[in-house]
Amino acid sequence: MDRRRALTAAGGLATGAFLSLAGPSPTAASAPARVPAPGAPAPYTNPVIWQDFADIDVIRVGGTYYASASTMHYSPGAPVLRSYDLVNWEIAGHAVPVLDFGAKYDLNGARGYVRGIWASSLAYRPSNRTFYWLGQIDFARTYVYTATAVEGPWSRLTTISTPYYDAGLLVDTDDTLYVAYGNTTISVAQLSPDGRDQVRTQQVFTTPSSVGTLEGSRFYKINGQYYIFLTRPANGQYILKSSGGPFGPYTMRQVLLDLRGPIAGGGVPHQGGLVQTQGGAWYYMAFVDAYPGGRVPVLAPVTWTSDGWPVVQLVDGAWGTSYPGPAVPTPPRQVTPMTGVDTFDGTSLKPRWEWNHNPDNTKWSSGNGLTLRTATVTNDLYWARNTLTHRIQGPTSTATVQLDFSAMRDGDRAGLALLRDSSAWIGVRRDGGVTRVTMVNGLTMDGSWNTTGTGTELASTAVSGGRVWLRATADIRPGSARPGTFFYSTDGTNFIRLGPSFSLGNDWRFFMGYRYALFNHATQALGGAVRVLRFELSTP
Repeated sequence: MDRRRALTAAGGLATGAFLSLAGPSPTAASAPARVPAPGAPAPYTNPVIWQDFADIDVIRVGGTYYASASTMHYSPGAPVLRSYDLVNWEIAGHAVPVLDFGAKYDLNGARGYVRGIWASSLAYRPSNRTFYWLGQIDFARTYVYTATAVEGPWSRLTTISTPYYDAGLLVDTDDTLYVAYGNTTISVAQLSPDGRDQVRTQQVFTTPSSVGTLEGSRFYKINGQYYIFLTRPANGQYILKSSGGPFGPYTMRQVLLDLRGPIAGGGVPHQGGLVQTQGGAWYYMAFVDAYPGGRVPVLAPVTWTSDGWPVVQLVDGAWGTSYPGPAVPTPPRQVTPMTGVDTFDGTSLKPRWEWNHNPDNTKWSSGNGLTLRTATVTNDLYWARNTLTHRIQGPTSTATVQLDFSAMRDGDRAGLALLRDSSAWIGVRRDGGVTRVTMVNGLTMDGSWNTTGTGTELASTAVSGGRVWLRATADIRPGSARPGTFFYSTDGTNFIRLGPSFSLGNDWRFFMGYRYALFNHATQALGGAVRVLRFELSTP
């Protein structure tokens, strides 16, 4: 995590990565776009996921790829993504089921905005067929969670008193567990065989002042040599290499710096991980700063020099917007799309959903729709518990909600928000027995994540009956005007624009991108409820 920018990063093991290395040159190589040969994999387009998944750690276990990402104050935390081809991904589960790191993560007297799950590490240990997630929380200590399947259940294995900042976990070929971590000063720790304790830690590298900050460790053993993949936020990637063991000595080489990325108006690809396909090809999965949408994953092939250094393959001197697809076996099935319809027909939520802080589980239920009972009396959405969020799909997308508001009480506010440190919403408010659909903006936070504005109503109209459809559209292209717009309908077919466009903020300091958010909170007294009958995320 960048001290200058105040947060980020991750680590991991590319399963089956112990092969001979060969390749062209010690710097990023540029090549023209290639036309696939007959029978070759179809080309893919970057970003491979146009949603907010930052600080990526990517591994392969057999024929399946997994990736983890930062989630800050959202719960459950640390999503685990799954793919069979490195291009099409689904959310399989979460490694941190609940943010039980203090009352602030419950919105109980304090708030955890821009805290919580930062850059962390995902690894697989073949000896016990177990996945490991490792990350530090609040600079206080490190937590380790394990599961035998990424869908869970995940459980906490241990806490370690050393906070491994921006950690990368390596399962060595002899089954020893090592962790690379740190900012500018990079250290390596060895864990006990059961992974519960630290056996040894040692500083292994100090970043030259000419380079600046390095962090975001990924730790690998490839062809008998040890590599620590490091980020210079937010515009560079470097690698350390040791032939003398995990504790060094290490030499450093630049992988990329100020490289043009594949998203217009976005930043430099950086801070991700290396992974090898079953066929021996290598790829680098990084993210691009692309606010207001967040930090978005991109993928590029990697080759290696004859003396064992990685080289990102470029297109016309830039990270390509398109490359030939990875040559992998036919996937066993299609992954679950990250867009589409959810009718909340099961008793648990699908992995696409994350709460803003931990929820009060007594105040919501799923099955025949999502029921949100008011959990907080407040006029501030940033203090309201049980706000349920969904990542926005880029470059533009629309969220449509069918809402049953018949059980609302006076003073209640429920609806669909575009949620970040500057927010707006469309929803239903009930006051004095009168129900209105309203559009509100001006919900704001300062740089310390204290509320500075609780919202201003800009448009409203009376609504009768017990159901309404609410719609929000979001344009999260970094170089665009970044508008968010709101609509409502009383029949689900004819939608009416309500209120002016809302300009989505693109300041990086909140780190997480905008999300669609379902909320219901009281301003007078608890007891009211709404039911979300249907949620649809669609793209043009």
